[in-house]
Amino acid sequence: MKLLAIDTSSLTATVALLDGDRLIGEYTLNHKMNHSQKLMPMIEELLNSCNTKPGEIDVFAVSLGPGSFTGLRIGIATMAAMAQALDKNVVGVPTLEALAYNLFNIKGLICPIIDAQKDLVYTALYQWTDGNMVEIMEQQVIKIDKLISMLKEKSEKIFFIGDALERFSSNLEDGLGQQFAVPPFKFLIPSASSVAGVARIKLEKGIKTDIIPIYMRKSEAEVQYEKRMKGSE
Repeated sequence: MKLLAIDTSSLTATVALLDGDRLIGEYTLNHKMNHSQKLMPMIEELLNSCNTKPGEIDVFAVSLGPGSFTGLRIGIATMAAMAQALDKNVVGVPTLEALAYNLFNIKGLICPIIDAQKDLVYTALYQWTDGNMVEIMEQQVIKIDKLISMLKEKSEKIFFIGDALERFSSNLEDGLGQQFAVPPFKFLIPSASSVAGVARIKLEKGIKTDIIPIYMRKSEAEVQYEKRMKGSE
């Protein structure tokens, strides 16, 4: 089974092609959010480099968010269109799950954090148990200080990944002390091969997914619009 996966939920644009459990190729750009211009050329270049035609792809997988509203819409629309044109299935994968999968089978807790602006983060908590990644704290949007207070109650080492580390690493280290841990840089950003890995698990377990963006909060434009509407009443 050949599976094409992408993640455009953040600054990073990443595309991967799997054949069964073998990664054939992966292409990642972590420079400027211009997914509308770069995504299709990345897909085309990856498929050409791997001598694979679009019609040979059996399943498509896409990161659903949370993350950049625009990035998510671009990625989901692209995968949905390709899957529909080729009459193939598309699997949706929550971004937080895919990020946590970067740290496959690691000992300790995994806490992906994505910047949600205004001292908020999108987050969840995962742990590998008997080869399975288990969600032990539900996906949510939360103030960073409240997250730190909740995590202080844990006894295990906590590995943090995601783009919010750039803003909040000092807060986390000060608040959690020796519990705080950060893996090497390559594990901190989204990986399409991790999206593919989670998608394969969902397929094997027969888990069906809706291809609907996971936003968790209103966009800044929606917030400002509601403020203006209330002000005009």
